[in-house]
Amino acid sequence: MYPKIIFYITFYALLFTALAACTPPTTPEPVEVAPAAPQKLTVMTHDSFAISEDVLASFQQEYNIEVQFLEAGDTGSAVNKAALAKGKPLADVFYGVDNTFLSRALDEGIFEAYQSPLLAEIPDDFELDPQHRALPVDYGDVCLNYEVAYFQERNLAPPKNLEDLLKPEYAGLLVVENPATSSPGLAFLFATIGYFGEAGYLDFWQGLVENDVEVVNDWETAYYTEFSQWGGARPIVVSYGSSPPFEMIFAEQPLDEPPTAAVTGAGSCFRQIEFVGILAGAPNRALAEKWVDYMLSPTFQEDIPLQMYVFPVNPNAELDETFEKYLAIPEKPAFLTPADIAARREQWIKDWTETVLR
Repeated sequence: MYPKIIFYITFYALLFTALAACTPPTTPEPVEVAPAAPQKLTVMTHDSFAISEDVLASFQQEYNIEVQFLEAGDTGSAVNKAALAKGKPLADVFYGVDNTFLSRALDEGIFEAYQSPLLAEIPDDFELDPQHRALPVDYGDVCLNYEVAYFQERNLAPPKNLEDLLKPEYAGLLVVENPATSSPGLAFLFATIGYFGEAGYLDFWQGLVENDVEVVNDWETAYYTEFSQWGGARPIVVSYGSSPPFEMIFAEQPLDEPPTAAVTGAGSCFRQIEFVGILAGAPNRALAEKWVDYMLSPTFQEDIPLQMYVFPVNPNAELDETFEKYLAIPEKPAFLTPADIAARREQWIKDWTETVLR
């Protein structure tokens, strides 16, 4: 009897073991893992900064970074704020210092050096800091603009250079901006200094006064109030080399040709270049490098013209065909070194004011 009992016990034990082996294992419930919170990067800019939502989103998604923008006023005000916060920066990156304030920013030591690999794609003419503390992002040429129809209707040749503005046939035709209150006005003053030199630029301005130049405080008043293209009485205005193609792009009705044109004779335009730099002591240095690289990449560079009305320094960025066809780029813009501008800017403005407004 006992052997039979032992047999059945052994048989059922083996049976249960076999059935257990055939039972599929229990799948554990999936554990949801929360995505990592995005890292935060703060970018200090001037008030004219703009970027397309999709271009910003592309960067943020690729690196899981949330970018916060800190508007700091115009270029001069932004440089002042960055200098006052030196050592405890308000942001990781500062974009918007241009060549009229570059020397001051570098002298203040607000930037750390960073040689982005994208610099290899950018022409040397735009790189004004050999230590790579401020990296070029965009440029714009301040040039004389004129209304094409005004000169055609009067069979009058438009001016080709700065000297032409002193001729009697152009008396009462020019409106400029005050360099003490206007960025393009200051750039045009620099163009006259770069072309005529310190010994001759005030004589040129005295000649403009005698030829009935009009001075206003800002570009908007000069262009949209005094310029004859928009209902004013002056057919020549200090504006940008990019203004003619923008007249095409933003026209209410399609146009075959721009209604305005830029004067790009040697020395008649001044090139403004804007830079980006990593602020000294930036708490997120690695993220800041990624943002600087992104600003120099074709993706960001191609977004610049229709957002900020300036142009990419990276030649691999493709422009809208309207810009390709109508953008006026001077071959020989007037040039002043950032150091000369920093040392003499206030004196030049003072001397200009005494000559032109008093």
